[in-house]
Amino acid sequence: MVEALGLSGQEKVLEVGTGYGYQTALLARLAREVWSIELWADMTDAARLALIRVGIENVTLLVGDGTVGLPDQAPFDAIIVAAAFPTVPPPLADQLAQGGRLVQPIGPGGRDDVRLFQKQHEGLVVVQSVTGAYFVPLYGEHAYPVEQASEEP
Repeated sequence: MVEALGLSGQEKVLEVGTGYGYQTALLARLAREVWSIELWADMTDAARLALIRVGIENVTLLVGDGTVGLPDQAPFDAIIVAAAFPTVPPPLADQLAQGGRLVQPIGPGGRDDVRLFQKQHEGLVVVQSVTGAYFVPLYGEHAYPVEQASEEP
C-alpha cells in the first residue's frame, strides 16, 4: 500500500488508522510530513512511544475519527486508509490535493480489494487494484458506526 502511493519525499500524507505505528514509521521515512489518526487512544499511545524510540519526528499523531480527515491540515498529497469500507469516505476525497493519490481497501472488511485512486478534475479515479487483502472494518462517521466496533470478536 505504501509503495502504491509512489512517494517522492516531498509529500504531506494523511494516514487513517495508525495502529501501532509500523506503517506510520515507513511513511515518515518516505514523506516530508505525516498526519496520522487512530480511533483508539491506547494504540495511539503505543505508536507514539514506538516512534519516539526510533527518533521519528515528522509525524503528528491524533486520536479521533479518521473518516472525517483533518480539514484544517488539508490538502494532502497522499492519503492511506488502513481499514476497509465499500467506498472512500467523502471528506477524505475532498481533502486530497488535485493529482493526489489515495490507497484504501475497498470492501466490507475481511475480503477486500486494495485500490489506488488519484484525484482528477472529475473526482477520484481508480488507477489500479493493488492487491486482495483482509482488513479490519473502517469505523467512524463516514463508515461503519463506532458502536459496532465493540461487537467485533
